[in-house]
Amino acid sequence: MKRSKAFFSTFLFALFVYLFLTLAAGQSLATESPWSEIIWSFEEIVLGISISLLVAAVTNHILCRKRNFRMMNPGRWVIMLAYTIPLFFEMAKANFDVAYRVNTGNIEPGIVKIDPDLKTDLGVTFLANSITLTPGTLTVDVDEEKNELYIHWIKVGEDPTETISGRFVKWIKRFAE
Repeated sequence: MKRSKAFFSTFLFALFVYLFLTLAAGQSLATESPWSEIIWSFEEIVLGISISLLVAAVTNHILCRKRNFRMMNPGRWVIMLAYTIPLFFEMAKANFDVAYRVNTGNIEPGIVKIDPDLKTDLGVTFLANSITLTPGTLTVDVDEEKNELYIHWIKVGEDPTETISGRFVKWIKRFAE
């Protein structure tokens, strides 16, 4: 039962991603609005189902490795989408900070270790990617046993765990833990 649930979950996720990426693929910008007719052709849907079945057959043991299906909860997906708001805010704030530091020469780069207190691989992966997307920081390594991250930071100084990942961890714990 769990194996078929993993297959079906992976299939639905792959199909959702495919349909999202091909949302307006055939639309012309000459129309009034590219969102006026969001429709997939029959061939696109058949191709999406075929590709999703193939992806599910090959990767369901990877994507559902621990047979933990908590991410099938639609509420977690909504929180994950809402997470993009503070992520973009932090990215914009970091852009201004990096521009200031580059113009003033106030740069003291170094590698710091942070312990975000995340327990799942998904949470650590989201945090590492969020930190890398934020200008001035780069995730260099992950200690898989302790879930600690090593971050290259443009301005070593204050408490790195709170300064670098404070807001991210609160959001990530809501949907990944």
